[in-house]
Amino acid sequence: MAACTVESGLVRGGRTGGESLRFDIATIGCTGGKRYLGFTKEAPPNFEHFRSCGITGVLERERYKKSPELVKEYETRSPSFTAPSRHIVFKRWDRVGDADAPQVAIFFASPDVLSGLFTPASFDEADLNAVYCPFCAGCGSIVKYPFLEKDALHPRAVLGMFDVSARPFVPGSTLSFAVLMNKFVAMIDNMDESFLTTRSWKAVRRRMG
Repeated sequence: MAACTVESGLVRGGRTGGESLRFDIATIGCTGGKRYLGFTKEAPPNFEHFRSCGITGVLERERYKKSPELVKEYETRSPSFTAPSRHIVFKRWDRVGDADAPQVAIFFASPDVLSGLFTPASFDEADLNAVYCPFCAGCGSIVKYPFLEKDALHPRAVLGMFDVSARPFVPGSTLSFAVLMNKFVAMIDNMDESFLTTRSWKAVRRRMG
């Protein structure tokens, strides 16, 4: 199995000193990673077969969609994304400096921790889908889809890392939560008014240790 550069690199970096990581089209080995980080729009040959039923004796299959036709329709419906820069840089929160301008906050977390992010993302919204979960690759859920919210009046957070191909490269109890920085700042500003001050949340925190 080819290494999932973004997921394994981010999780490993976060746990081994928090070193910053920079990727471009040349340093990402995964074709999907290049697409979902916006460095190319080209899909590999026979992608619709790879994502679905494969080609016997020729092409391995993921079986994530029922048929090649369904993959083609999915691709047609998927919004386009172009990287805003030649590089993408990931920094752990405590490594972000005054000169940095982070655009997305990304969390790899357990369900209990995620509950403390999911609910604040909806705290000042009436929308039932202030947090949503698109079917996509793991890197799509932490880069592509959060970035696509940048022009929205009410940007949504993205719950992800359900991609079976990416799962082996993150801890078993971990999912991802990604949100635009301006939305995350609003979440922080609302903390003292929210459930985070209640007995209910204290009970969850005790379980988290």
